[in-house]
This record gives sequence, structure tokens and C-alpha cells, in this order.
Amino acid sequence: MTSTRTFARDFILVVALAGLSGCGYLFGDKGVFRDPSEDYKRAPETPVIVVPEGKNTDFSQEIYAIPPVNDSLILEGEFEVPRPAPLVAGVSDEIVRIQKLGDTSWALIAMAPGQVWPQVRSFVSASGMQIARVDARSGVMESGWVDLTDEPMAARFRFRIEQGVQRGSSELHVLQMNQLGDVDNWPLRSDDLELEGDMLLGVAQYIANSTEAASVSMVADEALSASGKISLHEAPEGYTFLRVGLPFSRAWASLARSLERSTFEITDRDRSTGVYYATFRGPNAEEEDSWLDWLFTDDDHPLAGRDFLVTMTSESEEQVAIRMQVAPGSEPLSKREKQSLLTLVKGSIN
Repeated sequence: MTSTRTFARDFILVVALAGLSGCGYLFGDKGVFRDPSEDYKRAPETPVIVVPEGKNTDFSQEIYAIPPVNDSLILEGEFEVPRPAPLVAGVSDEIVRIQKLGDTSWALIAMAPGQVWPQVRSFVSASGMQIARVDARSGVMESGWVDLTDEPMAARFRFRIEQGVQRGSSELHVLQMNQLGDVDNWPLRSDDLELEGDMLLGVAQYIANSTEAASVSMVADEALSASGKISLHEAPEGYTFLRVGLPFSRAWASLARSLERSTFEITDRDRSTGVYYATFRGPNAEEEDSWLDWLFTDDDHPLAGRDFLVTMTSESEEQVAIRMQVAPGSEPLSKREKQSLLTLVKGSIN
């Protein structure tokens, strides 16, 4: 009898609660469990603290400054909170990688410049080299003259840290100079490329082995932006494009790698006109789950098998624009579909 009464009482309570929730008593704007996600729109803005003249203003600095947003477009369709693009999409958890294009080499580091700066300084000190010049705001560190084993003359090195293409990443460049000729001005390229490569490999390995104990240089972190060199934009004509802060030759090579990592198959290319001819294979082209699966929920990607023209044009010596168009005679894409594909490419360029 007791269990029967308990069941009846619980059943009546559930029915009552269901009825109340239907009336908005529990989940409406004035309900007990109302949705607070829009409360920020009604939050009051407090005035900026005014410090009397002559007083210390250090305490009133922004602790969590909001960085500028580079993407100057509004996504097509109903707004959805976008997932952040990965630092380097579709690759392993490598912190440091050596990149090479022609005779130019650099280290790509998956850390912000403010974290890389103290690591490089620590490496120079641990190597026994004297530091001749330091400029954290421009990301430049120069060693004194060093007598190297089996080398006929002394050499010195300049380490340059700059913001990487992707946000929160860095690039480390090394320049080597022999103690011969004009020693007051650094050359445009290293006097000994082999020595440059050895030094770059050494400092890259040191950083890779020291990431767990990495500190942060606030000066370098503030001076060297961590927002990245790539952003999504909308042209006045209405089309969407990527803007990348790289010279054409490097951007051209990086775009090819990015397309392949974004499951595009490059079928042809014309460097003179800046065009890649590519077929999109979709996330199912990967043997393992791809990071881009979150963009689409269907088992078969709706754009898989479509042909595209990916064009690159120079806007300046250090900046290019990348645009994606369907192949001639193909069905046109919606604006949101173009934005989604460009977002895939954006996450893989470095």
C-alpha cells in the first residue's frame, strides 16, 4: 500500500511540474530556471577610472585586453558561434618544425612570440655566447663574435622572432655573419648557410625540449602581436577572400600544402596567373577523423567531388589575397559554402 501511494504521489508531482513548465513558470523569461545567455546585453558599462594627475596609473591598466578582430565580414545565414581554427590544422602535436623554401629556412613554433623570446635568450646564454644587442619590441637579439671549432674565422648570429601566420604561433629566423669585410652592417643573407642551418636547428631543438618550463616576456608579448597574419574579409563586390601577410613565393608554396591538408586534390596549377585547379574530396578522404568534420554533419560532404579554382593575387610585396571559385560550368556555391571552404584553408596555412 505504501509503495502504491508513493508512486501515485510522484506521478502527480511529475504531471504538475510538466504543467507548470508548459506555462513558463519554470523555464520562461521570468521562470525559476530562465535562460541567462542574453544577460550580457543588459549589462551596464562602467566608466573608465580617472586617476588624478601625477598619480601612478599602473594599477588601472587592462588585465585582460581584448585583441582586435581581423575578420571583417559577417557570416552568411543564421549566426552560429564558430569554433576556433586550430593553430596548425590537421597535423601532429609538433611544437617546433623547421620550414624551408629555396635557400631560406626558419622555425615554425606553436607558441606566442612572448613565450619564444625568453627561450631564445636562455639558449644564447646556455651556449656561452655573449649577447651584444637586444630589442624585445622588434623581436631581435644579436650575439657577439664567437670562435667556432673548425671554422677559420669568428662569426656572430642574429635571432629574429616574429608573429607566425596563425594566431598564437611564432617564426624564428637566424642570420649568420663572418668576421670579414663590412662587419658593421648585417648581410641580407647569411655568409655561411650551413652555419645558419646548424644554429637554427640547435635553438629549435632547445625550444622543443624546454616548452614545459617556458616563461613569458611581457614586453615581447605586447610588442609582437599574437593575432596572426591571416584573416577572412569581404570585398566591396560581395565575395569573400583570405588576406595573408606573406610574399607571393612563400604564400604560393604554403597554399599548396594547405589545400592538400584540407583534403583538396590539386589537379593542375599555373603559377604565372596564380591559380590552383583543385578537387575537394571532403573529410571522408582522411583515413582518420579530420578536424574539419565539425563544419558538416552529413556522412557525405555535400561539396565532395566538386572542382574549384583557387586564385592568388599580390596586394603588395608582403601580402596576398586568396579567393575560391567554382570551375567553369559548375553549379555556383552559396556564400556560406565559400566561407566554410576558405575557413578550412585558413586553418592550414603557415
